[in-house]
Amino acid sequence: MTRRTWFQASVGALTLAALPKTEVVAQPNSEQPHAKTLKPYELAPLPYATNALEGFLSAEILELHHGKHHAGYVKGLNSTLDAIEEARKQNNYVAIKALERELAFHGSGHILHTLYWNSMSPNGGGEPGPVLTEHLKQSFGTIDGFRKHFAAATKAAEASGWGILAYEPFGGRLIVTAAESHQQMAFQGAVPLLVCDVWEHAYYLRYQNRRSDYVDKFFEVIDWKFGEQRLSANIR
Repeated sequence: MTRRTWFQASVGALTLAALPKTEVVAQPNSEQPHAKTLKPYELAPLPYATNALEGFLSAEILELHHGKHHAGYVKGLNSTLDAIEEARKQNNYVAIKALERELAFHGSGHILHTLYWNSMSPNGGGEPGPVLTEHLKQSFGTIDGFRKHFAAATKAAEASGWGILAYEPFGGRLIVTAAESHQQMAFQGAVPLLVCDVWEHAYYLRYQNRRSDYVDKFFEVIDWKFGEQRLSANIR
């Protein structure tokens, strides 16, 4: 499955068929467990070869980042979900608070990394498409205004974090947030469109402590098409 179809599937609409008036719909027994078994989360392959972004990030960095760090979040997410299920079975709801924190950390880490790989392309850079351009200008004045805003927020993210361009559906606007860790400083309800990872493991092997250089070069590989697809799928 390509990254495009993967994300299109994640935002697909659900159509409900109308029932005949004479049909009686059986109500499920709330005491019976649901028959469907949810699949564990999986680490999807990178959407390009590990050496495809060589001018920006080395193959070594991508292999380590994707194969070790991202894989670790997927493993942590699945193990945390298993632990939560076991806690429910044991009526151990005292453990839920700590487990929910782990769930937010690993789950957000997995989702943001998946978006990060797709926010870059060997054919990236250039200028955004018409839909994204219109919304960027509405929210930030100019494309250059957005670039400066995003770069400043991302470079200034506290410790380990992320720069995120997101669509806020209640106000119908684009916003930039700088998440701390993965899940902290989140803007609830906002849909991430494009993200830049500024945890040190994302860039240190090439840029050392020069986070600013890394963020500036991110725009050379940014996949505007992916951001536009995400925006178009979520516009109200």
